[in-house]
Amino acid sequence: MKKVIVDKTNYYNRLDKFLRNEMKKVKLGSIFKMIRKGKIKVNGHTIKNNNFKLNLGDLVEIDEDFIDKKMERPLKPTMKARPLDYDVLYEDADFFAINKPPKVSMHPGTGEEMVTIIEGAKYNSKDEYEPHLVHRLDKLTSGALLIAKNKVMSRILSKKIKSRETKKYYITLLIGNIDSSGTLKSQVEGKEAVLKYKKIDNFKIDNISLSFVEVELLTGRKHQIRKQFADISHPVAGDNLYGDKEINKMLKRKVGLRRFFLHSFRFYFEMNGKTYDIKAPLYKDLEDVLKRLEDLKDN
Repeated sequence: MKKVIVDKTNYYNRLDKFLRNEMKKVKLGSIFKMIRKGKIKVNGHTIKNNNFKLNLGDLVEIDEDFIDKKMERPLKPTMKARPLDYDVLYEDADFFAINKPPKVSMHPGTGEEMVTIIEGAKYNSKDEYEPHLVHRLDKLTSGALLIAKNKVMSRILSKKIKSRETKKYYITLLIGNIDSSGTLKSQVEGKEAVLKYKKIDNFKIDNISLSFVEVELLTGRKHQIRKQFADISHPVAGDNLYGDKEINKMLKRKVGLRRFFLHSFRFYFEMNGKTYDIKAPLYKDLEDVLKRLEDLKDN
């Protein structure tokens, strides 16, 4: 009989989800069968309800003798830990925030050779905790990224983000001379997408106007900032998917812009009576672009 104490590292509030995590080699249908057959106990009591609610500190007993080869499933390859340099902006016992480098993916993908954020976080954890990504940034987007150290904090932070209890701010460079401030509301992939923006500065190069803008992201849809500004004819500079490739080539040649200009510079929220105001400095490649644009302004 395997005995497991429910703690921060393995917590799921529902018995079936907890067992799926604990018995990764066992098929889901077989886990349900074990519950039905009374092969699972919680605090000494046989539980036959898949949705039974667990609490931290509960003792779960699993009758592993019941498991046979037919109940097992092939295991996925174990996540590798690979070194990755990044600046840690904040850290405590339950989560940390990094300044995500540009051109780094969040998770390994098919044929992905370069190290990813989760692999780097796992390497840097030195096996003291299991990192969990609670939100995402595009591969080419840099800036503030939260990573939980346990499942409990992962759920807490994910819920805060989903329920809009956090404030996320970005800085971006847009093609064209946009209004000084505004709110964009639209549908992205069939879901409501809302952001607010205010212009910080204007630039001009080869008769092309550029707007340096601060964005507050009120919803978190895929490519939201890039899509919404492109939809009003102000695409993010350097964005070849939604923007103007010819203008982007000119910006690469004249000011060295080699990725789309989008950086998550601030993440603000409150939790357990404490205020977290995490700020991520702009990466040097984007800083250099701004400096070159400023120099052109002065000439």
